[in-house]
Amino acid sequence: MEHITSTPTAKAPAERFTGDVYLNMIEAPAEPARLAAALVRFTPGARTNWHSHASGQTLYVTDGVGMVGTRDGEVVRVSAGETVKCPAGEEHWHGATDTALMAHIAMVVGDGNGDGTTWLEPVTDDQFTHALTALDS
Repeated sequence: MEHITSTPTAKAPAERFTGDVYLNMIEAPAEPARLAAALVRFTPGARTNWHSHASGQTLYVTDGVGMVGTRDGEVVRVSAGETVKCPAGEEHWHGATDTALMAHIAMVVGDGNGDGTTWLEPVTDDQFTHALTALDS
């Protein structure tokens, strides 16, 4: 057994996120389990870049209201207690709405060479605004 009493909060890297995002690592991928998990907190309007995961990703929302969007334009609103599963290879993004904080636990299974995430370009302000509009329609 290993008891970890706390992990430091780090500001998420600007090259992968828009806005103010904070991370607390829960588990880094390591053999044999290869699970990567983090508590991720998004301020209003903050979001990830487009990205995909070799083995998919599970997001469990712990607080607030957010969005998850895919390249085909699908957008879902997520709230505390809800889970979103993104399949392997699906390009997507996630973050807070424009008016509310959102926190989730992000979980991925690593590929043996890290967490299996492929980071892409930022979600533009126009794409973010379109996602908000899609939620309201």
